[in-house]
Amino acid sequence: MFMSFNLIDSVKGLFGNDLIGRASSLLGESDSNVQRAVNGIVPSVFAGVLNKAGSGDVEGILTLSKDAINTGILGNIGGLLGSGTGLLTKGADMLRNLFGDKTSNVTSMIANFSGIKESSASSLMSMAAPAALGVLGKQVTDSNMSSSGLLSFLNNQKDSILNSIPSGLNLAGALGLGSLGSIGNKLSGLVSNLAGGARETMSKVSDMAGSAAQRTAGGMRWLLPLILVILAIGLIWYFRGRGSSENAASTVMDTAAVKPDTVRAAAIPPARVSMKVKLPDGTELDAYRGGIEDQLVAFLNDPNSKPGKDVWFDFDDLNFKTGSADITDESMRQVSNITSILKAYPKVKIKIGGYTDRTGDSLANIKLSNTRAKAVADALKKSGSNASQVAGAEGYGSQFAKAAADATDDERKKDRRISVSVRAK
Repeated sequence: MFMSFNLIDSVKGLFGNDLIGRASSLLGESDSNVQRAVNGIVPSVFAGVLNKAGSGDVEGILTLSKDAINTGILGNIGGLLGSGTGLLTKGADMLRNLFGDKTSNVTSMIANFSGIKESSASSLMSMAAPAALGVLGKQVTDSNMSSSGLLSFLNNQKDSILNSIPSGLNLAGALGLGSLGSIGNKLSGLVSNLAGGARETMSKVSDMAGSAAQRTAGGMRWLLPLILVILAIGLIWYFRGRGSSENAASTVMDTAAVKPDTVRAAAIPPARVSMKVKLPDGTELDAYRGGIEDQLVAFLNDPNSKPGKDVWFDFDDLNFKTGSADITDESMRQVSNITSILKAYPKVKIKIGGYTDRTGDSLANIKLSNTRAKAVADALKKSGSNASQVAGAEGYGSQFAKAAADATDDERKKDRRISVSVRAK
């Protein structure tokens, strides 16, 4: 359910105090300035990755990341500080691959931001680039990512990356962009376009299959009457041999009557226990025991509970019209309940997350889950929620799905959900 892996934190974790101290001594810079430089370099390198991928060169990023992990960099970060190492040269090549003719602009920006020499900034960037791409390469190889899988992964990491760029670091200017938001928009646009192309392809395949079926049906119209005649003759001889057509008909009717009842009985879900959830302002909500209202209010009332990006609660009575982001009328009751909770707890801030199962195209799943998450956020605002309390909405597609694509629908439906994350209380 949670984004358990974070590129930025993983790479920064490689640059511990010991490595920062050694780099500072070697470069003749203060520890604090080198640390400040690294804090700016790591997200800047990944922003370059996002920019390159969003520009359509996902294959280039895939190759770069695999090359980085093959250097063995993750097991020898300290070796970058050795004299004459070829890894620093390779790191410089990686930077030029990411930033092109803007590499010197980015280097100057890092130097000015951190208060170190441009030569020191260049050396630190040549260390950080292979380290960052190595961490990305490990994810690529461990998950056996394709280009589309890498694109999906980067799209889910983009907010964390762009939000990690320190204020005062004018990366957009160094790259000649109007704003950093354009990097994320390009990537999201590419994901949306690929998802749309996948759906269009599936639609064409479906149309072709339908046309083929119609042609086949047209060519065999003469066969249906013949089959009916043969069946009729067979039934006449069968019932005549049984001695009673009425008894046979009765048996057929009894069998048909039993099967639907059996199926309906098996499909009845366990009964849920209704309850009233009381809010601090005196409002009482109609809800289910253990449902999102019950869990959310209990969490907000607990003085020891702590909000954060890993705190999520699943809607349990929220549905959409098939294949769309249109919330059903019946689901608006629970949307209204969440609005009442936000009003009763005005300091609370939430984020909406959307999730799908593993079936279908992964990029299309991301787009659908994102659209649905935003639809719920919009519905909360329209029903009276304070807009500032709904901090955002994001779709994660099947990234956190637990059931396999070929699992039963009952198993997979647990992965198709909308959730609320409590970010402040």
